[in-house]
Amino acid sequence: MALQTKPTSTFRAFLESGSAGGIVLMAAAALALIVANSSYAPLYFDTLKSYFGPLSISHWINDGLMAVFFLMVGLEIKREFVDGQLSTWPRRVLPGLCALGGMVVPALIFVWINRGSPELLRGWAIPTATDIAFALGVLSLFGSRVPASLKVFLTALAIIDDLGAVLVIAIFYTADLSLQHLAGAAGVTVALLILNRLRVMRLLPYLVLGAVLWYLVLKSGVHATIAGVVLALTIPLVKSPGLQDDERASPAHRLEHALHEPVSFLIVPIFGFANAGVSLSGVGFATLLQPLPLGIAAGLVLGKLVGVYGTAVLAIKSGLADAPAMARSSHSLGVALLCGIGFTMSLFIGLLAFPNQPELQDGVKIGILVGSLLAAIAGSIVLMLAPAPAATAADVEAAERAAEKAG
Repeated sequence: MALQTKPTSTFRAFLESGSAGGIVLMAAAALALIVANSSYAPLYFDTLKSYFGPLSISHWINDGLMAVFFLMVGLEIKREFVDGQLSTWPRRVLPGLCALGGMVVPALIFVWINRGSPELLRGWAIPTATDIAFALGVLSLFGSRVPASLKVFLTALAIIDDLGAVLVIAIFYTADLSLQHLAGAAGVTVALLILNRLRVMRLLPYLVLGAVLWYLVLKSGVHATIAGVVLALTIPLVKSPGLQDDERASPAHRLEHALHEPVSFLIVPIFGFANAGVSLSGVGFATLLQPLPLGIAAGLVLGKLVGVYGTAVLAIKSGLADAPAMARSSHSLGVALLCGIGFTMSLFIGLLAFPNQPELQDGVKIGILVGSLLAAIAGSIVLMLAPAPAATAADVEAAERAAEKAG
């Protein structure tokens, strides 16, 4: 007699779906816009500015909670490069080149539009980021209409894009350095590496040292979220042959699994709610044509399209990389447009680019919201109009064999 498994609840099915994180984030951003333009706006903004201990609520979210987000980003990057879709050079070529193109072209468009405003050029990196939760959330809504190879491609591209964003933040958005705290952070990093070298497989020592590292990096002038990435790279990851026991034995696998739902459904939505709120009073078409929001929106929509799709075409035609299996050009075009959804990381970089400048931060938010929305709509329209995925010769042969057996 077969054992009956307990049916999955609707809520659990939603949490496990690929689109769930993106939907929750969209809801948080929409709620922030509603609150920021309601009678509760003073309470919303005053709460974010209020202090809890040494930091404001806003700083606890952006420097504290987001360090946990970057910890998970670091774990994902490490897993993909060591034991995932980016573990070999052939797999890295196409998403790597497209991620590079998708960062360079948007930055160039932003710089060109803002060339007459030197004080705004510090925001050049804002449109270079792709929001993996949003983009994959939208893509998952199309199900089998989009080849699985393109979902893998988008995931790999977003992971490499996140790595690029981390490097940009560490190099270009660092304040005045405190050598004393920086030396302390280096010492803690060495201690973490020693634990790794000794193959310490318990998570607690890493997390305790990680908390100390976060404090020292916060005080050093390097943005505190970088501590999350450094910690992730020092936690041991055991290459898994596909056995569940091996995954449980790997501290990196265990921690990533433990962080996935809290980060996707709590930390990132809180960040979105705290930072997407902007007053739309007096905002009109003329506002969108101002250099800062226009540069960001154009960078996200046109820059990502040209940078990702253009690079893919050149790489495939030149023989540097293979085309994603079963993908038509219209599918690739739609996915390239979805890469222009730059919500979470773009907002984060915008806050670093223009600290203590609320009027510029409002322009950043408007540019990101408009650009991301246009990219999502344009990408969705292209994918809705795209024909069915192309069948390969192997697919046709398998279908013919199946037909022969049926006959």
